Amino acid sequence: MWSQLFFVSCKAGLPLFPRTIPQFKILWRRLATMKLESSEFQSLFTPGLKCIAELFDNAQYELRIAGGAVRDLLSGVKPQDVDFATTATPIQMKEMFQEAGIRMINNRGEKHGTITARLHEENFEITTLRIDLLTDGRHAEVEFTTDWEKDAERRDLTINSMFLGLDGTLYDYFNGYEDLKNHNIRFVGHAEQRIQEDYLRILRYFRFYGKIAEKPGDHESKTLEAIRENAKGLAGISGERIWVELKKILMGQHVNHLIHLMYELGVAGYIGLPINANFQEFDTVCKNVQNLFPKPMTVLTSLLKVPDDIMKMDLRLKISKDEKNLGLFLLKHRRDLVKATDGAEPLKPFQDFIIDLNNKSREADATSRICELLKYQGEEHLLKEMQQWSVPTFPVSGHDLRQMGISSGKEIGIFLQQLRDQWRKSGYQMDKEELLSCVKKV
Repeated sequence: MWSQLFFVSCKAGLPLFPRTIPQFKILWRRLATMKLESSEFQSLFTPGLKCIAELFDNAQYELRIAGGAVRDLLSGVKPQDVDFATTATPIQMKEMFQEAGIRMINNRGEKHGTITARLHEENFEITTLRIDLLTDGRHAEVEFTTDWEKDAERRDLTINSMFLGLDGTLYDYFNGYEDLKNHNIRFVGHAEQRIQEDYLRILRYFRFYGKIAEKPGDHESKTLEAIRENAKGLAGISGERIWVELKKILMGQHVNHLIHLMYELGVAGYIGLPINANFQEFDTVCKNVQNLFPKPMTVLTSLLKVPDDIMKMDLRLKISKDEKNLGLFLLKHRRDLVKATDGAEPLKPFQDFIIDLNNKSREADATSRICELLKYQGEEHLLKEMQQWSVPTFPVSGHDLRQMGISSGKEIGIFLQQLRDQWRKSGYQMDKEELLSCVKKV
């Protein structure tokens, strides 16, 4: 994929774009540029983006792709979401879009410099370049700028601080491209300063380490020390924001290493993880779930010992009802609901459980929970069988029994239970006629 990148020579006083001479004169000392030509990049140029690009060009405002989308494109991946940065202010963008008759949506981001335009059935989120004037570890007061390097400097990690021009030119002020190629995760500038601007960046560091780094344990000591010294700042971050990042960490690579590291650096206690963690279980489950794509809660539950651990975690992280129920289910059944070892049907205990649960409460996600339990237990073969299995429907109803002359509700209930037992013994193969024949015999 790297063969699709071509370096462009940049010398002081020789700008790439005449309209931006004043800005680039002071940037050449650090700026590294190159040219990206790839199918993933070209595929972004939908009718909507072409229209947006023409508007900004005609108004003489610069527009570039920013952040994670640049990282994805350099990795040969088409980004799912594309954010844009511009030298135009929100007011200038609004005037431009209104004059062109382009609809704008979601104005909540306007005070932070973000305008979202919608055209050709696409949303385009475009943010004015910014400088952080004042930060409190959670929020920032910003000032708009036209200096691309200043905006890059306020971002968290070098791999997220690059911009990509719509002509394919990469603008890299902090060696983010080199770090990406070498699978290094580094903060822009001083780690301590970046963390103190927003303590959630501690978790973002772990998240991107699990996304980019090739092996566990390849950290800069000064970065780890900065995290250790500032871990307590996470206490002031909302549980919802923490849970968003923690889930992504749990779905990435090097999960076992990163969670252990959070405990070693004193991070765990501030983000809702149990103080008295079940590391032996966690280590086993991390091996079990490799390549099985478990839900975040499946991995996280292995750290927990008792249901009360989930309740305490929920108070901090505000996990969803489904996530909490999955955790409680895994805690309850991780030992007592296991494959059968005395026959040719190892999956049968799980199938029986699903059918019994469906008969009692019509649990729509019973199969999903069992699949997560199989991942937790490392039963890859049984998981594949379960994913291909369709839950059979009990073929007899109370109406069928009433038609046979059984009118007592109590009797109907007794007969239905007996028929369900018979149906289970048959491996769920008996049909309605066969089952009702048993009633006739009685």
